[in-house]
Amino acid sequence: MTSPPPLLPLMLRGALQSPFKRPRATDNTPPPHGTSRITELQVRAEHLTAYERVCAYPTTRDDLPVTYPHILGFPLAMRLMSARSFPLPLLGLVHTSIEITQQRDLSPAGTYELTVTIPELRPHHRGTEAVVVTGLRPTGDTGETPVWKSTSTYLARHRTDTPAPEEQPKAAPLPGGTEWRLAGDLGRRYGAASGDRNPIHLHPLTARAFGFPRAIAHGMWTVARCLAEFGAHGPVHVQARFKAPVLLPGTVTYAAQGTSFELRSGGGDRLHLTGEVTALTG
Repeated sequence: MTSPPPLLPLMLRGALQSPFKRPRATDNTPPPHGTSRITELQVRAEHLTAYERVCAYPTTRDDLPVTYPHILGFPLAMRLMSARSFPLPLLGLVHTSIEITQQRDLSPAGTYELTVTIPELRPHHRGTEAVVVTGLRPTGDTGETPVWKSTSTYLARHRTDTPAPEEQPKAAPLPGGTEWRLAGDLGRRYGAASGDRNPIHLHPLTARAFGFPRAIAHGMWTVARCLAEFGAHGPVHVQARFKAPVLLPGTVTYAAQGTSFELRSGGGDRLHLTGEVTALTG
């Protein structure tokens, strides 16, 4: 492919197939559908600007936000996860973590090759996790390592015999913090910029159909907004873990200390997101 596939038809296809997929504890081998790839990918300036604005990234920098390639690769990930051969139902998949390694700043004027693959399905104490790997490299770059790479995990909940890990004591909130008030239309605005128009993010009525009292913020918006505040860019390694959904409208508190950041609400009692940012050297 030379451009991302339309996202909405893929999401509809995955949604229609979901009721017929019954994941089992033994579904821990990767589905046989290889790699989805875009060659000669170019960034559209208006798309980038819309994304930067909704995530509060500065629009004056001459490099791509560290989370932006994930948005470029999301349609390819949906293409793989909505395929008939993918054993997990698309409806109900929960994004549980993301890890990003960026070797250098990426120019918005560059031409790139983008790849997405699902190398592994692995057992989880609540079901099965799909491991989705996205890579971005300048067109013609033959190096073994992409200049940008992310590894995401998506959980399908079902009965399993996998034991739960030992429960860890709750960590105290990071000191300080900045309060953010999130508008009720945030999910619709981010969905317009990212293309991810999952109904749980768009409106209270559609969110209630999936068991949420109100619409919830996109997990990748919470990561992007935190990294924009943190100022992460350049050669960097990022890890983030999604703990609980953020209801819209709502108020959350961002805090950072050293290499760590987090997002909480309820006076610090409810933890939504934790992460680390490490600058790469050498």
